[in-house]
Amino acid sequence: MLAAAAALGTWLARAYAVHRDLLDHPGERRSHSTATPRGGGIAIVAVLLLGLAGAAAGLAGPVHPGVAGAFAVGLALVALVGLLDDHRPLSPWLRLVVHAVAAAVFALALWRAGGAWPLAAAVFAAILVLVNVWNFMDGINGIAASQALLVAAGLAAALDGGGFLVALALAAACAGFLPYNFPRARIFMGDVGSGALGFALAALGGVFGAGAGPASGLLLFLPLSAFLVDAGLTLGRRVVRGERWWTPHVQHAYQAWARRVGHVPVTLAYGAWTVAGLVLAWACRDVDAVFILCICAGWYTGAASIWWLLQRHGRSGGETGTE
Repeated sequence: MLAAAAALGTWLARAYAVHRDLLDHPGERRSHSTATPRGGGIAIVAVLLLGLAGAAAGLAGPVHPGVAGAFAVGLALVALVGLLDDHRPLSPWLRLVVHAVAAAVFALALWRAGGAWPLAAAVFAAILVLVNVWNFMDGINGIAASQALLVAAGLAAALDGGGFLVALALAAACAGFLPYNFPRARIFMGDVGSGALGFALAALGGVFGAGAGPASGLLLFLPLSAFLVDAGLTLGRRVVRGERWWTPHVQHAYQAWARRVGHVPVTLAYGAWTVAGLVLAWACRDVDAVFILCICAGWYTGAASIWWLLQRHGRSGGETGTE
């Protein structure tokens, strides 16, 4: 039902984008070759809000009303500034301020609901990071929605009550959107969708961490590793080079690889890595924090090595984008 609602919402968003000429045109800082409507992520936001309404109504069990309300407010703020940016580009610093306000609203609510202050601080930082990581990584067909679907499905398996319902709604929303975006993109999710996905995943991760404890919360780093490593290392390299790191570019490892083999294999490979991370996280759910840290260190070392290889082959193949 929720996936069907997301599919219908995406169809309507596409019709609106075509009517309003909200199109992403090809260019040297784009990874697509045809003009494509944007803003389809508004359907994901709408379905997420439906899931939040169901959670607040207690359809899946009790939920703290302050946390549910803060989730809705934060999600709406991030989605709204993204929607405005999809219509007319805004200052990246204005968007960051709005993201910080949304993060503060949810982190404060989580703390007031009984979460420890270190957890609230970590969730504040996680929201700022994931909102922008999902925006950075939304550059080829299907990759942002499929990654969010997989992580949300893992969270749904680990959560209960209202958290389970919201995670399920997130996974269903991505599933309804994906046929319009993969393997061929008939619409992009836009900033309204990518920012909302990052916010929702970080907020759900905070809910999971509050219930499972800090040691188990570390396991979330495993399924998020594909995006965190690619975004983090690429951003770090751009900063070191003195580039305008906040501007659009095609320097991510997934973009370099997609120029060589196409969008579909890259999206599927990133998905396979994330599935492996979910399986590993599930296998390590009962071990101590030191062992989890060791597992994460090894996993991220492997991911960083793959990032380096993909970037190296991208250069040697003569496909360097704006580099």
